[in-house]
Amino acid sequence: MNPLETLLETGQPILLDGAMGTMLMAAGLTQGDAPEAWNTTHPDRVRAVHRGYIQAGSQVILTNSFGGTRFRLALHNLQDRVEELNQAAAEIARAEADAAPHPVAVAGSMGPTGQLFEPMGALTFDEARVAFAEQAAGLARGGVDLFWIETMSDLDEVKAAIEGVRSVSDLPIAATMSFDTHGRTMMGVSPAKAAAALSDLDALAIGANCGTGPDELEEAIRAMREARPDAVLVAKANAGIPQVAEDGKIIYTGAPEVMARYAVDAHKLGATLIGACCGSTPEHIRAMAEALGKQANQRSI
Repeated sequence: MNPLETLLETGQPILLDGAMGTMLMAAGLTQGDAPEAWNTTHPDRVRAVHRGYIQAGSQVILTNSFGGTRFRLALHNLQDRVEELNQAAAEIARAEADAAPHPVAVAGSMGPTGQLFEPMGALTFDEARVAFAEQAAGLARGGVDLFWIETMSDLDEVKAAIEGVRSVSDLPIAATMSFDTHGRTMMGVSPAKAAAALSDLDALAIGANCGTGPDELEEAIRAMREARPDAVLVAKANAGIPQVAEDGKIIYTGAPEVMARYAVDAHKLGATLIGACCGSTPEHIRAMAEALGKQANQRSI
């Protein structure tokens, strides 16, 4: 049985990880550089991020491949290394999951292309599908347990991603959208509409991630539960709202105790897979683990 399905069978909340980009920036990643490049240049630092989340209690970790399509990698002239960088991302996460003291599933992160679909933009559905298939092939070769399509705004892009995955793999899929524009996605999709549409696609779990913080994400989860009571829901909120500090750095307002309360509230609203997104750290995940009654591993990295 797939590791995610085994976790779901327990009937207990499943703890996801937190931010990857936030942690890589703290480890030295420069603003504007490609995080995915670190899968080959600094694999030890990426692996340390996964290890920190596992030690905090994460049961599902996301690969360092959010911007792993040819379109996003082209911004860094890495478009010819899609399969290599995605495979490396999966292998790094797989190594830490296999070494974990508790069962951990590896989810292959697949973010948006950053392009607009026709007629608003130049991207065609087939081009997107092929790009996602290429990314998924690398992730599958690296040993992921499932695919994690995240931070989407356009339902057509989610569909293209799922079709791309399905052209190369039959592993489970989770799909989440970001409701950050007055309770809707950037493309105007409401949580209820997303829940209805995603439930009709080939996804084991659906939900919301990123956005403007725990409060609005909880409202999205509430609406998705009402629209699709039987869906397996994902909640992965940002650690509060980003603010610019005096030194110009971006900081988030959500302290670990804030995220701990959000984890409990999200579970009460019907979310099963619960984690954190931008601005979060292992400290946030540890607080969430304790709030959800998880046994966090306190080993030092």
